[in-house]
Amino acid sequence: MSLEDPVVITCAISGAIANREQCPAIPYTPEEYAAEARRIVDEGGVHIHIHARRPDGTPSYEVEDFLAIRDAITAEVGDAAIINFSTGTIGVSVAKRIAYLEAGRPEVAALNMGSMNYAKYSRKRRDFVFKFVFANPFDEIIELLQAMRRLGIKPEHECFDVGHVGSLEPLLDMGVLEPPLHADFVMGVLGGIPASARNLAAMADNLPEGHHHWGVIGIGRAQWMLVAAALTLGGSIRVGLEDNLYLPSGEMARSNGSLIAKAHQMTEDAGRKPATVEEARALLGIKAPARA
Repeated sequence: MSLEDPVVITCAISGAIANREQCPAIPYTPEEYAAEARRIVDEGGVHIHIHARRPDGTPSYEVEDFLAIRDAITAEVGDAAIINFSTGTIGVSVAKRIAYLEAGRPEVAALNMGSMNYAKYSRKRRDFVFKFVFANPFDEIIELLQAMRRLGIKPEHECFDVGHVGSLEPLLDMGVLEPPLHADFVMGVLGGIPASARNLAAMADNLPEGHHHWGVIGIGRAQWMLVAAALTLGGSIRVGLEDNLYLPSGEMARSNGSLIAKAHQMTEDAGRKPATVEEARALLGIKAPARA
């Protein structure tokens, strides 16, 4: 990638952890997801990452919830945004994750590239708020990749540390992956790589040789510093209520649209061009919409 490449602006519309007690703007119902998708597209976002929820806000891995959200979004914005389903979870079988990929046929699906400690720490309490092992063994990664290839879905490789980036090379050599790769570097999770511009550059430098696409996913308020770093290094960017609830001013976001608007402004201020959805599909290596 280079500074001449357009910037793919991605939105993680709603994660599986934060809820409306933390931020009232987090969508729960398919209609609310669709309204957020409209705000995202209107502000220049072209790629929408989805964790499904039931209408009461409970995280869901059921086919019907993914389909309801996908259908509501596509009814609202059509092909103006690339749809991306998450496969990251704990305690949900690979078969169940493949089932909603098979039914929903998103153009992209996110895939975690390695196991790790995953935690949040409170300095005030001098204790962990939560801590667990996020298991993503190679056997599961390969099974998901084989399903994605069969379904015509482009994998998004979520790399939480440099070792996760290194895990791409053997999968390319095995033929499980086809270039160009689409990798996102998740930074700021305790147990993964700390959030800094130097570490972001190291992640990009460790990508396998070739013209691959990469972006940054900054967790928490370090997100904006990482957005700026990615823009100056030639990468793409992701913001959204899954990752961070606040604007650079410290004001809580009123919608995903306000986060995308700031990311769009920062892209232009850095002298970079926001990608159109057609340019985004080309950069991510999406041959054609895989949606049934």
